[in-house]
Amino acid sequence: MRRRSAASVPSEQMEKGTGKNQHNRLCCLVALSAFFWILLLYFHFAVLGRNGVDESVKLQPVSLDIDSSITHVTSGSDLQLPIPPKPTQSREHVASPRKMANPTPKVATHSPEKEAFPFMKALRTIDNKSDPCGGRYIYVHELPSRFNEDMLKECRSLSLWTNMCKFTTNAGLGPPLENVEGVFEDTGWYATNQFAVDVIFNNRMKQYECLTRDSSIAAAVFVPFYAGFDIARYLWGYNISTRDAASLDLVDWLMKRPEWGIMGGKDHFLVAGRITWDFRRLSEEESDWGNKLLFLPAAKNMSMLVVESSPWNANDFGIPYPTYFHPAKDADVFVWQDRMRKLERKWLFSFAGAPRPDNPKSIRGQIIDQCKTSKVGKLLECDFGESKCHLPSSIMQMFQSSLFCLQPQGDSYTRRSAFDSMLAGCIPVFFHPGSAYTQYTWHLPKNYTKYSVFIPEDDIRKSNISIEERLLQIPPEQVKIMRENVISLIPTLIYADPRSKLETLKDAFDVSVQAIIDKVTNLRKDIIEGRTDEGFIEENSWKYALLEEGQREVGPHEWDPFFSKPKGENSESTDKSAEVAKNSWKNEQRNQS
Repeated sequence: MRRRSAASVPSEQMEKGTGKNQHNRLCCLVALSAFFWILLLYFHFAVLGRNGVDESVKLQPVSLDIDSSITHVTSGSDLQLPIPPKPTQSREHVASPRKMANPTPKVATHSPEKEAFPFMKALRTIDNKSDPCGGRYIYVHELPSRFNEDMLKECRSLSLWTNMCKFTTNAGLGPPLENVEGVFEDTGWYATNQFAVDVIFNNRMKQYECLTRDSSIAAAVFVPFYAGFDIARYLWGYNISTRDAASLDLVDWLMKRPEWGIMGGKDHFLVAGRITWDFRRLSEEESDWGNKLLFLPAAKNMSMLVVESSPWNANDFGIPYPTYFHPAKDADVFVWQDRMRKLERKWLFSFAGAPRPDNPKSIRGQIIDQCKTSKVGKLLECDFGESKCHLPSSIMQMFQSSLFCLQPQGDSYTRRSAFDSMLAGCIPVFFHPGSAYTQYTWHLPKNYTKYSVFIPEDDIRKSNISIEERLLQIPPEQVKIMRENVISLIPTLIYADPRSKLETLKDAFDVSVQAIIDKVTNLRKDIIEGRTDEGFIEENSWKYALLEEGQREVGPHEWDPFFSKPKGENSESTDKSAEVAKNSWKNEQRNQS
């Protein structure tokens, strides 16, 4: 029998059985169903909907802008969440932010790109006031011994006419000088060769107080290559391949080092105890002079310290010739300075040197004539057969007894004699600005009138001016001031004993190293600030060296006529440079005879 539906059941039956309970159950089910759907809809829109938004944010690309003071996370949905700054950590490199479409403008006040420069760690050491070496660290390359020490083992080959073995002793100072005539002091004086700066400087660097094995904090990088000794071995009788071999090998070695990549070698420096023309061969002709170290593309990035630099090139810098005095302590310098102040000087002026009969432009012949005819002038002739001129005691004794010491050009612009004379407290008289004023701008005041007298060569050559009359025009009080200025310069013009260290005084080594550090530091700051040297004219290098702090442009100068000689690829310049260098070596031969 088919069961009837509840709707067809008579009411009397519903009242008698389960009719009332069934109605209540249906109402309850409807209510539960409605509540379930309400919960389901709430869960979907309120909970799942919010999580979906959060998840979409998480999937957006994120850019990190790192700054020393605040960090922001920037997303493509313009959401910026400030993150508290983390403690500053030393880091060598921070990657640039990843580029995004429609990026949010950066909020950081400092450009994060500067952190990408690999030398930032070194620059930050400057701000560490608790570190006495902050901003002064030097990293020294550990070169293969063929670039330095092996040359000293073959010291007899370092000069054609001079046995350099004795001059490389005592850390490059040479044999001690005996104070037989009382001209020197009992200690600190050596028969130092004028071309021994390579080994002296290298040994002084070993005593430098701020050496580091971490190149990332170095203010500069030293290359202990004996460039002067290297070329001295091969200048006479060797082909250009032999002369260039060590320089090419060195550059190849350096460019493979990670330290080179920091600035492409612009933070590197080396020392050569010879004049710049020995390293500037302009052609590949076998007959041309010297090697091409300073013309190698990589070497142009480095700084080379030489005893005579080129006025027209920017990658070499003049440092003093070594003298005979190498003090081991500050007191040695003070004693010597006091002694030079008290000396009585019976000669108005003096000159130690030889004529240059083969050079029609030389004024040495006229200077020698004036010394011979003057009753207040003293001459020490240095030509063949005149042995006294080559005795340190004879030279220093004459300088100590003179108010002014004449320093004309030799075979090249500069002379060691200029530093020997100032060591003796004698006021130098220069006749060409390239003999000192444009050379040693790190070590000598730019206001040359404070410590020297300048008489243009043409005044001697054409006008036949009397040197005696010119010097007598200087008031005695001014002479006294100038002499005191010369004596005060002595510490910065000498190289201290490499086996010890001065305490309060800065010697020629200290001045040179600090100048290099300043040069590299300023270059790094220029790179960060985006400053370029687009307007730099290398032929005017000598003018830039004379600029005061903050100056960047050069113009016409009163010394332009002195430096207007042809150069570059001009054959006349090539001949001039080669001839200057050759004559310098001939003079070295003459000094040993």
